[in-house]
Amino acid sequence: MLKQRVITAVLLLLVLLPALFSNDPAPFSFLALLFMAAAAWEWARLNAFNLAASYLAGVLTALVCALLWWAGWLAQSLPQLWLFTGAAWVLLGSWVLRAGVPAWGRLHRGFRLGLGLLALVLTWLAVAQARLIGTNFLLSVFALVWIADIGAYFAGRTWGGRLVTRKLAASISPGKSWEGVLGGMVAVLLLAWAWTWFDLWAQPAVPSFYSHLAERGVVFAVIACLFLSAMSVVGDLIESLVKRSAGVKDSSRLLPGHGGVLDRVDALLPSLPLAIMLYTF
Repeated sequence: MLKQRVITAVLLLLVLLPALFSNDPAPFSFLALLFMAAAAWEWARLNAFNLAASYLAGVLTALVCALLWWAGWLAQSLPQLWLFTGAAWVLLGSWVLRAGVPAWGRLHRGFRLGLGLLALVLTWLAVAQARLIGTNFLLSVFALVWIADIGAYFAGRTWGGRLVTRKLAASISPGKSWEGVLGGMVAVLLLAWAWTWFDLWAQPAVPSFYSHLAERGVVFAVIACLFLSAMSVVGDLIESLVKRSAGVKDSSRLLPGHGGVLDRVDALLPSLPLAIMLYTF
């Protein structure tokens, strides 16, 4: 399993890194489009659609993303769209997690499919816009999600259940704890502080996401980082809820040793659109 994980990770890096650091943002946006199409295929399968319908969902997602690209949406600010997206993630995400696994299964599968495909298209648009802003900006948002997950893992392993006996979401993901969430938030704040100071020292052509937040004041930056850290957990939990409803461990086996694409990007689904919302706020 470890060997598979390492090989898959190396192959992905060999594909993604040249596109990420290319002077032209188009290659990375195209790769992100392919990933979202694959995630759409997985989402349809998780929500009880057959193979043909799942392929159709992937193609439809790719076509909608391509249409937005052709229409010039990548270069547009779209503050109203991102505000709507942020509000939808907060409200619908809270409702889905509160309602739990049984309520999700009772929703019409067409409605569930539509919600997921819309989230994936908006995530692709956010990724493409972030890459257009600059590699430093996009990487800083990616790193926020990664460090929140790493901090949560180690804090959960060390203190999970010792400070707060009640689990974060026992019926969805029993391994997650409130101590883990807090540890992830602390890690994100440390990352934001370090990256902001790095920007001040290195003076990159494009500031990071954290430097943009700092321009609005320390209080705003802290609240924004804590908010995104919390929403990355929401994205993770919602995918876990959907997989539990479907009775599967992984969203697919597209990435040997890692599961599926959704397993890798679940925390990014709310975080990236919300980061763009805060950037255009």
